[in-house]
Amino acid sequence: MSGLHPKRPFPEAAREQVNNPQLRANLRKVTNTIRDKRLKAVGELPHWEELRVLGAATKDASLANLGDRLLELEASVTARGGHVHWARDAAEAREIVARIAQAHQVTELIKVKSITSDEIELNKALTAHGIHAVETDLAELIVQLSDDTPSHILVPAIHRNRAEIQALFNAQLGEPEPLTDEPAVLAGAARRYLRQKFLTTKMAVSGVNFAVADTGTVCVVESEGNGRMCVTLPEVLVSIMGIEKVLATWEDIAVFMELLPRSSTAERMNPYTSFWSGVTPGDGPQEFHLILLDNGRTDVLADEVGRQTLRCIRCSACLNVCPVYERAGGHAYGSVYPGPIGAILTPQLLDMQDTNANTLPGASSLCGACYDACPVRINIPQVLIYLRGEANDHKGLTLETVAMQAMRYAMSEGWRFEGAVKLARAGQGPLIRDGQITALPGLLGGWTQSRDLGAFPAQSFREWWRRRDAEGREQRAEGTEEQP
Repeated sequence: MSGLHPKRPFPEAAREQVNNPQLRANLRKVTNTIRDKRLKAVGELPHWEELRVLGAATKDASLANLGDRLLELEASVTARGGHVHWARDAAEAREIVARIAQAHQVTELIKVKSITSDEIELNKALTAHGIHAVETDLAELIVQLSDDTPSHILVPAIHRNRAEIQALFNAQLGEPEPLTDEPAVLAGAARRYLRQKFLTTKMAVSGVNFAVADTGTVCVVESEGNGRMCVTLPEVLVSIMGIEKVLATWEDIAVFMELLPRSSTAERMNPYTSFWSGVTPGDGPQEFHLILLDNGRTDVLADEVGRQTLRCIRCSACLNVCPVYERAGGHAYGSVYPGPIGAILTPQLLDMQDTNANTLPGASSLCGACYDACPVRINIPQVLIYLRGEANDHKGLTLETVAMQAMRYAMSEGWRFEGAVKLARAGQGPLIRDGQITALPGLLGGWTQSRDLGAFPAQSFREWWRRRDAEGREQRAEGTEEQP
């Protein structure tokens, strides 16, 4: 069980989302707004490109010595009274959280936004143990109350508008008076609901944005302050961290405190940044557990091309500039990691073994906007192309590979190519509608389900060039060629 396995191939899943006009309108409005604000925030820094280069280099340096960094982090956390657990996969991570909750007789816990916990499908597993997890991030709460799944890394409820949230809160939160759709009113209702949870729940689960190996410090970055409540009020705090989040020193965090806020929420400084190191007697949680999650990450690290994916700081800038994501939405990806970063991260975490996940690298126009926006310079188009090749290798011999091999054979010699063009021109007649081929027959029909093909012209370029060349020779022979 994992939140990484898409249930359907991307093209099939995306088709339904594209046909939803309300979803497309919601996505377009929010992504355009965030994108414009980000451009202004980034434009304020003349050294932005230098920061990107430094951020990429800092992450690469930590990844190059990941084993040592993690052991150092474990020693530092333990020295400060914390407990460190190593989880090879999602099942082990879920079991660790459940075991800690049961040891404290917890039947309800609170969570601060953690996409890593969604990756391992923690909430579902806790429910099976009789433990209810309450999402405290506002957008995550909206998703939870509507029995939905997130569609964006930064704004999980991006596909919902105010009217939909108003109806949901009126139905779920038990307010004495009907709520209006004013943002302040809706936020106030959520605040009243969550405040009671903060004051009565003794265990919390958080994600981790960064961890510092030499001090054992863990960092959570968020915009609402609900995360601050989660990591300070409960008696027991469990933080789930992907192993790639570790950095060597405090100095390393500084660059990301500039890169992350501007890239994600287009803010100059993050509103709520929480740091803690182990346990402080009499202040904050008195029991701290850090779960170091692998779940396929070491396999990604071993790949020379794909390992740059682990630089990702989950800012979601690539989603907000992606033309495919803007039209299809996060649910079409079928994974907790949507958009361009999800298209390269999800199949790699699954070691290219999931047939549906392997369709995700095809969910891109390769326009390069994601690479330009990425604050740590992940060359997403490069990895997409690389993974498309990997996915084809895993397919073995298919109709598509046979067709591509046939094309390679035809195009390897000029006379073969010309012959193929003539055959195609002769056979296309019954398929042409208004100058386009809109439906190919048989197994080839999948190609035209979402695209039209232009009809082959009456004259190819090679034929035109030969005719032009012949006419030129005739004119020269007759002395009638026009002078320039």
